[in-house]
Amino acid sequence: MNDRTALITGANKGIGKHIARLLAAEGCTVYVGSRDAGRGRQAVAEIGGAARLLVLDVTDPDSIAAAAGRLDRLDILVNNAGTSPSLAPPTETGTDDFRRTYETNVFGVAAVTNAFLPALRRSPHPRIVNVSSGTGSLTWSTNPNPQFAPGSGGAAAYRSSKAALNALTVLYAQTLAEQGIKVNALAPGMRATDLNPRAAAAGGDPAEAARGAVRLALLPDDGPTGAFFSWDGTPVPW
Repeated sequence: MNDRTALITGANKGIGKHIARLLAAEGCTVYVGSRDAGRGRQAVAEIGGAARLLVLDVTDPDSIAAAAGRLDRLDILVNNAGTSPSLAPPTETGTDDFRRTYETNVFGVAAVTNAFLPALRRSPHPRIVNVSSGTGSLTWSTNPNPQFAPGSGGAAAYRSSKAALNALTVLYAQTLAEQGIKVNALAPGMRATDLNPRAAAAGGDPAEAARGAVRLALLPDDGPTGAFFSWDGTPVPW
C-alpha cells in the first residue's frame, strides 16, 4: 500500500479532506487538491503523514495542466470537488447557475480525469472514484427515495449535474475497462458540509461518507467498475 499515490480534488475541507486523511492512514502518498493554496497547506498540516499540497482549480485548464505535469504516476483519482449554488427547481434556476454547477461537477471531472489519465495508465491498479449524489439517481427521483419530498424538483442544477456525472462514470468505465482502470460513483449521503445550507444543517458525519470513497479507491482487481454505490457499500440505482 505505501507505494500508492492518490489525488483528491476539493480536499482542503469536508468529505474530500476526510478521504485524504483516511488514504494517508492507509499508507498512500496523498495529494490534497485545493484551489486555495493557503487552505490547502492548512489541510495538509492537519492530515500529516504523506499528505502533499497540489494547487488545483478544476475549472481552470491552466491549473489542471500544471497539476497534471507534477505527477508521473497516479494510482487513485477521487473527483470530489463539487458545488451547489442553488437549491431552486428548474423553473427558478438561471442559466448562469446551471453553467457554474456543471463547470465544476461535470466539465471539471472530465477535464481532470483526461489530464491525469497518462499518470493513471502507469499504475498497476488504477482507480477513479466520482463523488456523485443519491439525488442524481433518476430511479430514486422518479420513484422517490424516502429522503426526497414527493414531486420535489429542487436543486435542479446540482441534481442534474450529478445525473450527468453518473452517465460519465459509466462511459469512462466502459472506455477504460480494457486498460484495467476501474471507475465507480459514490452516493455519500447528506453530510454536514458547506456545500449548501441544507447540507450544513444535515448533521451527517462526512467521515462516514469518506470511508465509502476509500472502499472504492482500494478495490481489488476483481472488484466492480461502472457501478454506483452508497456510502455503506449498497448499490444505488442509476
